[in-house]
Amino acid sequence: MEVCVKRATAVDINEVGRLFDAYRVFYKQATDINLAINFIAERINNDESVIFYAISSNGNYLGFTQLFPSFSSVSVKRLWILNDLYVLPEARRSGVAKKLMAAAKAFAAETNAKGVSLSTAADNLNAQALYESLDYQKGTVFYNYFLDTTAS
Repeated sequence: MEVCVKRATAVDINEVGRLFDAYRVFYKQATDINLAINFIAERINNDESVIFYAISSNGNYLGFTQLFPSFSSVSVKRLWILNDLYVLPEARRSGVAKKLMAAAKAFAAETNAKGVSLSTAADNLNAQALYESLDYQKGTVFYNYFLDTTAS
């Protein structure tokens, strides 16, 4: 199967939105295709994220990755947060994720970014193996903290 990776634009919103809904279901969220499509539409239309998607030669959307901009104050450079990476189950282990990750890396280099940051669940061993095979380094210097402002 031949796979091409492209940057998502407004014409890709519905298909990328469907992938995003499947991604959310993977993370135990209820399916809500309208919510997913609207979220992706807002990110693309407001230029708030950069999304790359993988498409097969027969036009099937196979996966996506979404990057959010941030900055490193210490190095005074842009960085990209790879927030989402998803590949349809039937397309896994075929190199799709590696192609999406390569697109993210190339984009970070093109934008003169310090690098790409990501985090994954402690039990997502497949993702950890992928990232480490691509030379991502597991953090040992900093701890991650999160404040849930929606909790009472």
